[in-house]
Amino acid sequence: MSIIYIYWDESHFWGLMARRALLSWGVRHRFVRGNEIAHGLLADNPPDLLLVPGGWARGKADRLGPDGLNAVRDYVHGGGSYLGFCGGAGLALRDGGLGLCPWQRRGFTDRMQHFLSGHVLMNCLEDHSLVPFDPTSQPLLPVWWPGRFEPDGGDVDVLASYLEPGPDFWVADLALRSLPEGTLTDWEALYGMRVRPAFQGQPCVLTGTFGKGRYVLSYAHLETPASPDANQWLGHLLLQLGGIEVPKTTLPAWDVSALPVDRDDPALLDARDRLLQLARTGVDNLLLFWRTPWLLGWRRGLPGAALNSLLCMVCEALAAPETESARTYWQEHGPRFAKRMALFSEGVTGYLLAERLSMTAFSCNQDGLPGLREQRAALFGHPPAGGGMHAQLMHTLEELLWRL
Repeated sequence: MSIIYIYWDESHFWGLMARRALLSWGVRHRFVRGNEIAHGLLADNPPDLLLVPGGWARGKADRLGPDGLNAVRDYVHGGGSYLGFCGGAGLALRDGGLGLCPWQRRGFTDRMQHFLSGHVLMNCLEDHSLVPFDPTSQPLLPVWWPGRFEPDGGDVDVLASYLEPGPDFWVADLALRSLPEGTLTDWEALYGMRVRPAFQGQPCVLTGTFGKGRYVLSYAHLETPASPDANQWLGHLLLQLGGIEVPKTTLPAWDVSALPVDRDDPALLDARDRLLQLARTGVDNLLLFWRTPWLLGWRRGLPGAALNSLLCMVCEALAAPETESARTYWQEHGPRFAKRMALFSEGVTGYLLAERLSMTAFSCNQDGLPGLREQRAALFGHPPAGGGMHAQLMHTLEELLWRL
């Protein structure tokens, strides 16, 4: 029977989104970890497809270690298929750890151009077996704070390249659709600041071969809920890469806070309530906002993504059926998690309100509040690796969800 392995380490929110897509279509799958891969899992029980979700590429490589990286290379070289989204795409690049693809990750000279999110019209390669669209169509595909590819020779096919932003596109915390026509041009002329996305013509989805195997790397998140073109392409890739046929249906919407509660777990229920209250505090103070029922938006510079990941992981843990392994793990780690979450939520509440006060002080020509950067670092660490109390909570949830 066909099976897909999802590489779980350092995937967090994005791993859950990939799992949810496969569950919705009834595709048999299993989360796998770097130590399992390093100890021969891919050689002993090779999957039909290895799916590597988004997340921090360097963290994924570190969790695989040299033996795990070699094992993935051997799997693909021997005929396996690799599908990587965002961080999973970066992992497969020449400078990402795996080196399946000869291209590199392109850096950002303007960090504003990294904080791009929403759907983008794409120009797709015609008459390629991995592209399901009519040659005249320009599918709308979602990107969530993507990296960029740096072409560097080799036999690589660009399956899709960026055209122009779609109707729900944001640059950092600016909704492009809300800006009057000509605003971006005026800003560039008046302030010398480029807000307009500069990705037109750049590659977004690519493919190539490595030995006898094949990889597809995508900065578009084809597993995004309720994204028809993206979901159609994901289903097509599962068939072409793994021989797995799925229903021709769009993935259902994902309302995180409305997920069912499968069991009465006080620590997780309290965590969910605290995180939802943090979201409300952010919304009430014009710091956070709900872009979709599964995705928070945030004012530039705030740790909205970190809070979003925590909330999704807690809600999915409450909705997952219990296992004996998870029960044993949670008996030991649940009480400490609950105490840490209480301290974290109190700290984040104070931090968010201080950020709001700092914004007001700045608007009144006063200096911002001292110590905010240090406060944030203690709670959330420094991107992209993260850290602080948030990283401790995420590690515990990662281990729990693995056992669930």
